[in-house]
Amino acid sequence: MLEELRWPFFIVAVVLIALALMTEFGSQIVVSGGRIGLGIPYLALVDGLLFYMVALMVLALILPGRVHGALQGLLTFIVSLLTALASLAMIFAAIFAVTEMVALLLAVPFGTIAYFALFADFDRGTARAELSVIMSLKLFFALFLILAQQRFLGLKLLVFTIILALLASVIVSFLQGLVPSFLVSITDAIAAIILGVIGLVLAIILLLRSIPAIVKAIV
Repeated sequence: MLEELRWPFFIVAVVLIALALMTEFGSQIVVSGGRIGLGIPYLALVDGLLFYMVALMVLALILPGRVHGALQGLLTFIVSLLTALASLAMIFAAIFAVTEMVALLLAVPFGTIAYFALFADFDRGTARAELSVIMSLKLFFALFLILAQQRFLGLKLLVFTIILALLASVIVSFLQGLVPSFLVSITDAIAAIILGVIGLVLAIILLLRSIPAIVKAIV
């Protein structure tokens, strides 16, 4: 399959998903005095694993088959384990953030005042613009990946991960637009919890799939 790649399309696809990931990593908690929250940075949990899958394809083109097979299992085990641990930590961090914000909002009057001072200025415009860019990059990534090799559509886990990556952006966008602006920090953190769970489940799937490859390499 990889030998029949249309290289220009594949290179563009790799660059696009890398740009999406860089946008998520580079997302700042505070922009122009306003918050853009946790949702966008948490997208990196899913998109990072998608980028890793694409990186494995690149390694398959560089390394001999046997070496790649052995290395793939070990690398996948390490990456998925670290991602699972990071997902767990980030889920708890987002849960704490939601709990803190709700507690402040309901603690009338001083807690409510503190909530509005700290969390009510969510920069929904900037977040919407970033999400639009990220979604566009991921859609074009999927398109160019298919143009590079149509048989990628037969890789169920890859297709599943791409769908999850697109769905993750939709979840963040939907929850940020669902409520009045002063409540967006809360729904955005709820979106972050959902993304953390998605990243954790995907990481566990990859972790389990890596074990047979490691056993095969050892035997």
